[in-house]
Amino acid sequence: MIIAIEGIDGAGKNTLTGTLIHGLEAAGLQADRLAFPRYADSIHAQLAADALHGKMGDLTDSAHAMATLFALDRYGAKAELEAYSGSGDRVLILDRYVASNAAYTSARTGNASDRQWVYDLEFGRFGVPLPDAQVLVDTSPAIARDRAQRREENDASRTRDRYERDAALQDATFAAYRDLARDLWAGRWITTMDAQPIIEFVLKMTSKGHP
Repeated sequence: MIIAIEGIDGAGKNTLTGTLIHGLEAAGLQADRLAFPRYADSIHAQLAADALHGKMGDLTDSAHAMATLFALDRYGAKAELEAYSGSGDRVLILDRYVASNAAYTSARTGNASDRQWVYDLEFGRFGVPLPDAQVLVDTSPAIARDRAQRREENDASRTRDRYERDAALQDATFAAYRDLARDLWAGRWITTMDAQPIIEFVLKMTSKGHP
């Protein structure tokens, strides 16, 4: 089973992911995590990071070029993702997945049709598996922005990139995420800042939820 945790920068995805894994393991499930972009393992993610920190010329000016790099990062993890797709008692919690690309790309271009472009690229052409559920961490942009700023101040390794520093982009991305959740883009969505509804959903969908 694949559960994707989505939200803007500073929303609390990492915290929720950790709480969720702890709760699922306590319920007797094998729960693993994978964060995108995979900066430590993927050349495509590393190139995207360099672009977002001003090291790749004008590459970051193209929303579609950046989206393609992020998509190629996920394509590189396709085999790992497929190992959890359709699994009963093995759960993979993703810190960002394809919806992140759809939200940020459409927010950058102002074109909602780019959400379908991302869907066709990643789920269609690249064939990465659909998630069993997507979770929108519904933290307001103002709160998320404050968290991201404080995180940067307290940790020199967490310098905010071009996307994270763009308040207007974060606001537009938050609105795009809400549209995706409302439209049930790529399947089921759960909007919450609490791990319990997600745990209950997973248990219901696995053998652990049955006598």
